[in-house]
Amino acid sequence: MKSSLRQRPVVAALLATTMIAGVPALPAMAQQTPAPAGTLAAPASAPTAAAPTQGTIRAISVIGTQRLEPDTVLSYTKLRIGQPYTQESLDQGLRDLYETELFADVQIRNDNGVLTVEVKENPVINRIVLEGNKRLKEDKIRPEIKLAPRQIYTRSKVRADVARIVELYRRQGRFAATIEPKMVQLDQNRVDIVFEISEGPKSKVRQINIIGNDKFKDGELRSQMVTKQSRWFRVFSSGTSYDPDRLAYDQQKLRQFYLTEGYADFRVISAVAELTPDKQDFIITYVVEEGDRYKFGDVKVESDIRDLSGDGLTKRLPMKKGDWYNAKQVEDTVDTLSETAGLFGYAFADVSPDFNRDKESLTMGINFRIANAPRVYVERVDINGNTLTQDKVVRREFRLAEGDAFNSFLVKRSKDRINSLGFFQEKLDVEQKPGSAPDRIVLETNVQEKSTGELSLSAGFSSLERFIVSASITQRNFRGKGQELRTSVNYSAYSKSVEVGFTEPYFMDKNIALGGDIYRRDLNSFRYLTSNTRDTTYEQSTTGFQIRAGVPITEYMSLALRYSLNFDDVTLDKDTYYTDGACDPLLAGRYLCDAIGKRTTSSLGYSLIYDTRDNRIRATRGQNLTLSQDFAGLGGSVKYIRTRLQGAKYVPLGGGFIFSLSGEGGYIHSLEGERRDATGQLVDKVRLTDRFFLGEPQFRGFDIRGVGPRVIRRYYDTTTANGVITGTVNTGRNSRTDDALGGKMYYLTRAEVEIPLGSGAREMGLRPSIFMDAGAVAGLKNPGTINYPGTCSVTTGTGDAQTTTVVRATGTAANPICASGTHNTGSGFAEQYLGDTLKPRLSVGFGVNWNSPFGPFRIDIAKALLKEPGDDNKLITFNVGTQF
Repeated sequence: MKSSLRQRPVVAALLATTMIAGVPALPAMAQQTPAPAGTLAAPASAPTAAAPTQGTIRAISVIGTQRLEPDTVLSYTKLRIGQPYTQESLDQGLRDLYETELFADVQIRNDNGVLTVEVKENPVINRIVLEGNKRLKEDKIRPEIKLAPRQIYTRSKVRADVARIVELYRRQGRFAATIEPKMVQLDQNRVDIVFEISEGPKSKVRQINIIGNDKFKDGELRSQMVTKQSRWFRVFSSGTSYDPDRLAYDQQKLRQFYLTEGYADFRVISAVAELTPDKQDFIITYVVEEGDRYKFGDVKVESDIRDLSGDGLTKRLPMKKGDWYNAKQVEDTVDTLSETAGLFGYAFADVSPDFNRDKESLTMGINFRIANAPRVYVERVDINGNTLTQDKVVRREFRLAEGDAFNSFLVKRSKDRINSLGFFQEKLDVEQKPGSAPDRIVLETNVQEKSTGELSLSAGFSSLERFIVSASITQRNFRGKGQELRTSVNYSAYSKSVEVGFTEPYFMDKNIALGGDIYRRDLNSFRYLTSNTRDTTYEQSTTGFQIRAGVPITEYMSLALRYSLNFDDVTLDKDTYYTDGACDPLLAGRYLCDAIGKRTTSSLGYSLIYDTRDNRIRATRGQNLTLSQDFAGLGGSVKYIRTRLQGAKYVPLGGGFIFSLSGEGGYIHSLEGERRDATGQLVDKVRLTDRFFLGEPQFRGFDIRGVGPRVIRRYYDTTTANGVITGTVNTGRNSRTDDALGGKMYYLTRAEVEIPLGSGAREMGLRPSIFMDAGAVAGLKNPGTINYPGTCSVTTGTGDAQTTTVVRATGTAANPICASGTHNTGSGFAEQYLGDTLKPRLSVGFGVNWNSPFGPFRIDIAKALLKEPGDDNKLITFNVGTQF
């Protein structure tokens, strides 16, 4: 009797008819005719079986194999020659072969105990192809795909890969994404697997509903959540996408908010997220139960540690009986008590709050218990992850060493100092682990190094210097020893420089910093001719070097010493500002004629620095104060004392807001005797190139050198009537020159609040802030707009309204001839000296730092609220560069 048996396993049959969201059912591979390119093979015919039979197996043959040996096929079954068989055993043989997932089709034919096993092997995968993926690149999807070329194709593996890809898109908030797998049959029983991806739109949160809240409005509660409702003004926010993990986190945020407001019995009854039928949006509904509001009852501290007084700590608790209960305050108090214990060397002190809830009086009494613990000593300090940086570079920043008594404050200080190096990622922590004995602790620092070397060619545009090109090589961790080596070349329309510098922070492994710089700087100073036009005034070339040294005085105070030697050459364009081979004050002004010449400046200086900031690169808390003085006169031709004072304080306001208040001021006093210009008139003792200037970029809201003493010239427009030439002053912006003179004293203060943004904006590198700046610069001797040699002048008005009209006289310089009304002949100019006052200038505005794909970008929009006559204000300033 002959019979034929052909059957699919139960699992395969289910896969052919089921479908999960975004994962279509995958049909079986075609058995008869190859499928056209780009389509799946048609499903095979339904399995068939002959009538039940039984007997003894007399022979077994295997046909249809290509890669597998017949004996290998039989090894997957329990069918053996000489053994009895039944219909059930033949069915089991089929199931065993299908479970190997090596075969696309299996038949067992029975001819009175002679069994013929006919198989069709699953094809070999030639390649995996992804189509339609734009939002997720292949390098994100490929690692999730388990199928690979030269593997055996199975439907279960394809479905598993489809599910993994769908999950990737769900993590991106694309719940409407669908993946359609297709199989393209090739010769030699090979196939290409094609995943056709339809990504769909990003699923947003359309609405957040809250049910059961009576004490707080929906909007107030939504503001506590990380998930936000999708609105047009949140285009840059990533919080509008649905995320199941974020849903659970928001429940904790709601509970935390209510607990800080005193609602100790608050709970979230349910949180349901419903996907809209179009699979594009989610509607989230929270059902809450607020409960009653509690106040603090009796609060006290009980300490089993002899060095910590429970009564003394109780007096310092932030909460008092009768205050509204605040769970966050309780958590902070536990942390504070733990840190206090750590200051006394008890690293593993257990602080546990015991709650006494009275539902009748609605009070919450708390007893903070500090369990007894041994005083702990540092057994060792372990540093992991520093593949480039030498151990000693990290270890020397630790304020604790092996054998020292544990101190939590010094551990935090060590962490801040290591972060300030700038060699490692910011998520650095010093873990405290038990040592070999109860009174021993191991401090383990796991660092993750980041790139400290920079090789860049940059080009950009600045509102200050127009087109900028620079090239620099900087290594802030040279040879892994913490040394800094830098070279730079910069070029712009108004400045050029070449500089080489080196700093050794620990000279001869001693806590002494030593460094030096060699430089050449060329500056083309300028003045405004019109609102958009500038011309070069003086050119200053500086060649020199500086040697620096620094030593710590205390943990937070250090002393820096420096010596500088500069050779300066200040020149003016002879074709523009010279007459008869000499600088002409009528063309350049006496202040510019006085500035020209060669001089040598030999100066010795120091800085006394007090710094408690948590990070010197980007501080979030702490303060710094610096007093600097430089004495020029150790040889050379320039003698002065310059004093500067700078300070800043950073305060975290909570929620990511950071407030900073900074200020600086300076004064320069000349040690030279009276100075006279070429005409013999007295001039200011402090030279133009040594003075303080104020404006863009340090004083936002004002143009470069836009604040302080200046000379403004307005020229005459002439008319002729009846043979008489007359002139009138042109008051337009395009008919004047504006020369900033700087000052001998200045001050500048800034108040700024950095505003946190969502995670999406942070990933883009956006850091906005609002600010207020105030300052002034003053203290010059009037540069003398009167009595130019060989001129006639008339002065009218007083103070800031004083104007001196100057014209060139006839005759000689020694005996000028000044006719009546000469100042109206049209051959001269009107000149004003303005801005020499310490009255504050004030500006307010907002700005954004952006680490853009084109390089660092900063834009500030500031409005000058207080200014003095002559000041140049500016609304928008920006700076952008790029690397290539």
